[in-house]
Amino acid sequence: MTLLRDLVLSRGPAPSFAAMGLFWGAFAALVPEIKPKAGLSDGGFGLAMLVAACGAVMAMWLAPLAEARMGRHALPVATLAMAAAFLLPGLTTVGVAFALSMTLASMASGTLDVVMNARVAAVEAGARRSLMNLNHAVFSVGYAFAAITAGLMREAQIPPALVLACMSALTVGLVWIGLGGWVPDPEAEDSTSGAPPLSWALLLPGGAIILIAFLVEQATEGWSALHLERNMGAGAAQGALGPALLGITMAIGRLSGQAMAQRFTEASVISCAATLSAAGAITAALADGLALAYSGFAVLGLGVSVVAPMAFAWIGRLVPARHRTHAIARISVVGYAGFFIGPPMMGFLSEGFGLQASFSAVSLLLLVVPLALVPLLARRTMA
Repeated sequence: MTLLRDLVLSRGPAPSFAAMGLFWGAFAALVPEIKPKAGLSDGGFGLAMLVAACGAVMAMWLAPLAEARMGRHALPVATLAMAAAFLLPGLTTVGVAFALSMTLASMASGTLDVVMNARVAAVEAGARRSLMNLNHAVFSVGYAFAAITAGLMREAQIPPALVLACMSALTVGLVWIGLGGWVPDPEAEDSTSGAPPLSWALLLPGGAIILIAFLVEQATEGWSALHLERNMGAGAAQGALGPALLGITMAIGRLSGQAMAQRFTEASVISCAATLSAAGAITAALADGLALAYSGFAVLGLGVSVVAPMAFAWIGRLVPARHRTHAIARISVVGYAGFFIGPPMMGFLSEGFGLQASFSAVSLLLLVVPLALVPLLARRTMA
C-alpha cells in the first residue's frame, strides 16, 4: 500500500521518467539497424553520439531558462518535445543527419532530465516523502519494456521509424496520465525570496557523487560482457548476462531503495549503497568463475542503483525551491561527465593492465563516495 501511495504522489513526474525509458530503451535495441542505415562505421557512430552527448550537456545547463519560460507546463511540454525529437533518428540515412537528429533528441532528453528530477524534488518537499528512487525505478522499467518490445518489433521486420513512432504514441498517453498528477510550481511554492545564491561548495560534492554513479553504470554496461568473455571464457549469451544483470538488479535496487529512503537519511543510504557496490565491483574483478562474477555484477547493480537518485533527492531537499531547478541542472552537468570519463578510463586501464584492473579501479572510485564525498556534503549541509 505504501508503494501504491508513493506512485499516486508521483503521478505527475513518473510518466515522464517512463517516457524517457521508452525512448532510450528502444534506441538501444535499434542501434544495430539504425547505425548501418545511416552509413556509419563504429568510429563514426561513436563520434555522432559524442556530439549528441555534448548537446545534452548544453541543454542541461540551459534547462532552468527553458523551464522558467514554460512555467507550470514545463513537464508535459518537455516530454512531448522529446517524443517529437526521437522520431528523427529512425528516419535518417546519412551520417551527418543522424548526428544532428541525435543531438536534437539528446538536447530534448537532457532538458527533460533536469525538469523531471527538479519536479520530483518539489513533490518530495511538499509530501515530505522520498520519491526519487521510485521515479528512477519507473525509468528502468520503461527502459527494459521498450528494449524488449523494440527487439521483438525489429525481429518482425518493423522499421525503426515505426518503432519510435509507437513509443511516441505511448508517450502521448503517458503525458495525459501525468496531467492529472500534482506537480508544484517552483515559483508558487517558494517562500524564501531572500535565500542565498547557490554555492558550488554544496553542488560539487553532490555532482561528484552522481558522476561516480554514472561512470560505474556506464562502465558495467559497456565492459562487463567483454570482461566475462575475455577473462572467463563466457560465450556470447553468457557474456550478455553481465549487463542484463545490471539492469535487472538496478530496477530491484531502486524499488528497495524507495523503502529504505523512508527510514534512513540520504547520507547513510548513499554510503551503504556505494560500499555495497564497491564490494560487488571488486568481486567481479577478481572472480575466478562465472557464478562469482555474476554475483559481483548483481551486487554492484543493487548498490549503485540508488546512489544517483539519492544524491538528486539530497540536493533537492537542501536548496530553496526557487533554486531547485538550477541546482539539479548544475549537478546533472557535473554527473554527466561520468559518461565522458568512463570509456577512456576503462579503455586505458584495460589496455595497460587488463579489465580486472579496470573494475578494481571502479571499486576504489566507489569508496571515495562514503569516505570523502558524503562526509564533505554532510559538513556543507551543517555549515
